[in-house]
Amino acid sequence: MVGEAPLAEVASGLTPQSDGWFVVSARDAAWLVNDSFGARCVFEADTPVVRESGLDVHQFPQLGITLAVLEPGKPSGLYHRETSQEDFLVLSGECTLLVEDEERPLRAWDFVHCPPGTAHAFVGSGDEPCVLLMVGARTSDKQTVYPESELARSHDAGAAGETSSAREAYAPFGHWRLGRPERWPNLPWP
Repeated sequence: MVGEAPLAEVASGLTPQSDGWFVVSARDAAWLVNDSFGARCVFEADTPVVRESGLDVHQFPQLGITLAVLEPGKPSGLYHRETSQEDFLVLSGECTLLVEDEERPLRAWDFVHCPPGTAHAFVGSGDEPCVLLMVGARTSDKQTVYPESELARSHDAGAAGETSSAREAYAPFGHWRLGRPERWPNLPWP
């Protein structure tokens, strides 16, 4: 029988401390914020920021799942492609998908499937925050590349040059920290 994972409080919400099932509302879960990339509800404790807090960390072994809040004009992260499948569902608001050096407007309930090797990023658009559910497979041979893309750089979502180093790609940007989205009360939940 699988037991329930205990949840621990960090400065921005609750995180699981071990394997096991658990239930947590996105309103109560731990969040990270970044001045360049918005906010993310990570649902799992294995992030550098949480590790630095001294708590036990836990990462889902097979599936990464994140709830991202993108402000208009802000990217979700840097344009990249990886060797694992990723899928996305816009829950509210609008954003622009940058995919294989093309732009596609997205709105609530649009679904995006990225097979392994698909270059992509998202940029908030419209007047309100965009809430995006992000799901990715975790494999032992996962590799990520941040390719050259003038389109991505024009949206502040591109690395300075092609690299497979996340540390190098994200070096010019500030670090993630524990915190909630700026427009917390205006998001699509009570």
